[in-house]
Amino acid sequence: MKTFRVVMCLISLVLLLAGCGTASSQAGEKEHITLWYWNRGLDDSLVEQIETQFPNVELEAQKIGGDFRIKLQTTLVGNSGGPDIVMLNDWIAQYLPYNEHFANLYDYGAESIQDDYLDWKWNLAEVNDGEKLIALPVDTGPTALFYRKDLFEQAGLPTEPEEVASQLQTWDQYIEAGKKLKESTGVYMVDSILSIYRMAIAQSPKKFFSEDDEYIGDQDHMKQIWDTAVKAAETGIAPGIQDGTTDWNAAYNNSQIATVPNAVWGKKILEDAAPNTSGQWRVAEAPGGAGNRGGSFLSVLESSEHKQTSYDIIAWLMSPENQITAYQNYNLFPSAIDALESSELSSEEEFYGGQNTTKTFVDVAKDVPETYFGEFHSMVNGIFEAELRLVETRGKDPEQAWNDIQVQVKRELSRR
Repeated sequence: MKTFRVVMCLISLVLLLAGCGTASSQAGEKEHITLWYWNRGLDDSLVEQIETQFPNVELEAQKIGGDFRIKLQTTLVGNSGGPDIVMLNDWIAQYLPYNEHFANLYDYGAESIQDDYLDWKWNLAEVNDGEKLIALPVDTGPTALFYRKDLFEQAGLPTEPEEVASQLQTWDQYIEAGKKLKESTGVYMVDSILSIYRMAIAQSPKKFFSEDDEYIGDQDHMKQIWDTAVKAAETGIAPGIQDGTTDWNAAYNNSQIATVPNAVWGKKILEDAAPNTSGQWRVAEAPGGAGNRGGSFLSVLESSEHKQTSYDIIAWLMSPENQITAYQNYNLFPSAIDALESSELSSEEEFYGGQNTTKTFVDVAKDVPETYFGEFHSMVNGIFEAELRLVETRGKDPEQAWNDIQVQVKRELSRR
């Protein structure tokens, strides 16, 4: 019996030591974290610092080309092979109904940093009456009116940003100014009526769906936006040029169009498209009020085996200090309040006549209204835009187009 006890004690000791050895080796292993994002979605210099900031992490950062959404959807449906961390764009609303695929970041510490970010941006990633958060805010897309000061002056229109914002407070006033501009100079006010439509949608608290996911795109608020865009077409202030084309670049570079209603990320696009006009542009608050177009998020997938570490990484990436760096390096406009209020964001910009345009965009970012998109926002918006383009380019009757939209939308929604 004594010998048996000794043997058992020795076995127990061996098992204990083996267990300690196993725990020690596991503790020494690095956590392999996979990150999916798209080119220029994050500041690469910050991504490269992750392994330094988190020595226990082995990061596999993948820039996903092609249709990012399709790849993500395929991964979620297959429920395998996904990353730990994934980027989501402003189409995040499409994934809220499938939030079971995403970790609840409130479980890993997100509540402690909630007050650091713009409320309207943060709330876009919440579900279950605010009980679950599926992503942290990355950047934002506050909107404004880019305009040619010299062309406005030739037409007898206001020229300073404060005056422009004051005298062109509504889209009706903007359209009237566009008529005056076209009659006196021959210059168009805007590239396409779609630019007005997109800005008005961005500014509207109500869009295509209620918070109960009832379709409301046939109600007065949307009809008013539609009618405003149609009015712009009927007054002839837009040539109907599609953005992202060589014709668009040429029109702006050759001073054929005087304004660009767009988001902050449009600054670089305009600078690249119209170098001959450098120094003549200014930025004012847009007609219709504050709005937002674009801006992304970072999520942790529920399938991740390293949720806490993944959350810690994205919280570090999106800290106010790092958002300032990302804006300076990649023009990713911040969502963190301290970053927005930092003097490091501001500078005199030669292309905009020495104006510090950042101040305008910061003011707008703080005033963006709360809104709700819904799972099928992109689908419905695509139908609206297609019909509006037919009105602009082929002269389709606006009322017929409006009615066709409602029939098509309701047919598509019935199939979902």
